[in-house]
Amino acid sequence: MNTAFAKSETLLGVALAPLDAVRQVGLVIGFSLLTALAAQVVIPLGPIPITGQTFVVLLTGALLGSRMGAMAMIVYLIEGASGLPFFSEARGGLLHLMGPTGGYLIAFPAAAYITGAFAEHGWDRRFLTAAAAMAIGSAMIMLSGWAWFSVVMRTSPMLTLYATVIKFIPGDLIKISLAAAVLPSGWKLLRRQPGQ
Repeated sequence: MNTAFAKSETLLGVALAPLDAVRQVGLVIGFSLLTALAAQVVIPLGPIPITGQTFVVLLTGALLGSRMGAMAMIVYLIEGASGLPFFSEARGGLLHLMGPTGGYLIAFPAAAYITGAFAEHGWDRRFLTAAAAMAIGSAMIMLSGWAWFSVVMRTSPMLTLYATVIKFIPGDLIKISLAAAVLPSGWKLLRRQPGQ
């Protein structure tokens, strides 16, 4: 009986094939923990810090694919909401998830899913298309964070645009560039290996 979700055309799906249930669970948990670790890389800038999470979220989607990438982010949110210190600055709990930065967090599964879906269709094999896929995922995170922050803080969306979106764009461009450069390089290395 085949326990794999579907034939994965992502970098890790090909490199680690076949992805049986044990490997899938291990990758989902591993990437949820990697996201928790990246949340501790914090640059405090006002009410919303810059963290390494979005880099890992987008890379998770691209490496694991849509379903497993989204599942890793769902597991991460469950871990953090249950009280584990997995959110930024070692915070955890449902109240943090529902707080001002919750909009960014709840968008992680959708961003990983979208980035993963593009990767499954070959967008991760070239820098420009990988960057475009990740930019779309990143935009989803920022727009969700912007909307959520405006509602929770009861402020005009236009007044919060800089603090919730604009100030993150330079950092996101750097993260997207780094992640998008890794993927095509990984495919080239994989093709050089015997039997690939």
